[in-house]
Amino acid sequence: MVVRLKTNEHCLIEFRKGMIYRNDELEAELRCNSEESGWRTFNPTTVATNSRIVGNIGPMLVSHTCRRIACLQPSATVILDAIGELDRVVACTRYCADVVPGVRNGSRMVLADSWTANASEIIAANPDLVVAAVPYQEKAVTEILKAGIRFLGLAPKTLEDIFQDIGTIAGVVGAHDRGEQVIEKMQHHIVEIRDRVAGSARPRVFCEEWGKPIIASQKWVAELMEIAGGEVVAAPGAHCSTDDIRRLDPEVIIAAWCGAGDRVPLEKIVADRGWDRTSAAISGRVFCIRDEFLNTPSPTLLRGLDALAYAIHPEMFPSTKGIRPITVVPASPIENSQR
Repeated sequence: MVVRLKTNEHCLIEFRKGMIYRNDELEAELRCNSEESGWRTFNPTTVATNSRIVGNIGPMLVSHTCRRIACLQPSATVILDAIGELDRVVACTRYCADVVPGVRNGSRMVLADSWTANASEIIAANPDLVVAAVPYQEKAVTEILKAGIRFLGLAPKTLEDIFQDIGTIAGVVGAHDRGEQVIEKMQHHIVEIRDRVAGSARPRVFCEEWGKPIIASQKWVAELMEIAGGEVVAAPGAHCSTDDIRRLDPEVIIAAWCGAGDRVPLEKIVADRGWDRTSAAISGRVFCIRDEFLNTPSPTLLRGLDALAYAIHPEMFPSTKGIRPITVVPASPIENSQR
């Protein structure tokens, strides 16, 4: 059976076990031979080795999964690695190597990311699927579409969105079961942390994903902070002033700046912003958590959750890699001027 969908826009075709974004402006063809889907099935005797007879169209390959994938976002590379399909990645960004050591061997083409995508680079990599995710600019999306290759665009906001993205990518490459295993492992770890802090005090926590201007971390980070036993004091993704944070007086301050790794200058920002008298600074609970552990919507978030759990409840959780505390709380410029 052939289902034809004619549209002037790109077609998003979704199944229980996968999603493919066809980059065809006029039509998308969906051929399905699955009792699970509700479409009619074919007599098994008509199926040849490594091929399938569909109506009177002739033999078709059984496997329609994408073999050459260009990842414009580290999260997609992490997910493909987690489900055992990293070999399909033929091109990725330089940021992917920060979280997936397996792409550091130089065998893959390095592309511009979702924010600065370039059509000619994508075409040169010869992929059959491009995966990108927010944040991206309209110009970058135009460049991706200009390449004329299937495009899967992800825009997660919550942990549930991230689980669905893992399932989607796993479905695209025919690894549905492995995708489910990854999701279940993440959920099990989350439940363990949440149960462990149940009934404990919930200190006020502020986490920022950018420092100039100050922007609070996204929704999925807020969810992780709550799971780790904290009370989130700023709306996810909100722009905040230094005065806002002083008034909120967080007991824990965390900086995870996009693209900064673990290089946030904690001492400097506390002094420059006049945060030296916040509860967090007085108790020395100002931390930098590696950017990719909190800002990469993928299984990497489990490492971010462990770091958050230690920052929020150090009496219950051990220190872990990827988190660095402030060493000295300097006096603010105002205090220095009064001396």
